[in-house]
Amino acid sequence: MNLTKVGLFTICLLLLWLVSCSSSPAESGSYKIAEINEDIPVPANAESSKAQFDNPNIKKGEKYSLENFGGEQGLYPPNEYFEEIKNWGWEELEKEQMGHVHFFTKGDTIISIVIKEDYFYLVEMKEDFEFSHLKSPISY
Repeated sequence: MNLTKVGLFTICLLLLWLVSCSSSPAESGSYKIAEINEDIPVPANAESSKAQFDNPNIKKGEKYSLENFGGEQGLYPPNEYFEEIKNWGWEELEKEQMGHVHFFTKGDTIISIVIKEDYFYLVEMKEDFEFSHLKSPISY
């Protein structure tokens, strides 16, 4: 190999490395940044729509439609998605789970994910939210 080929090869490797380092988890393929909170992912092919919530514990939320999500009647949690959420630094609050309502925390933020058949709600809870005040699953 002559010096020109080695130089070009080195530059190509450097460019590939720079491109791979500059992409965020949201740009890595199957997940994107959620519209309600840039620190949590949603499946890239999920379609968002605004949702109204009649619950004083909710700061903001979004409904995401995604075919075959949650299984029949939303009974099957999407384990791969939950693992991705954990990879982004969120901790699941398994003791607080109520049926198809799951909670994750990161810093002072609590996110609720409500799993339904072919869609889910992603909800950011208010800062003063306390689980002790929650007597039943979040109504949507």
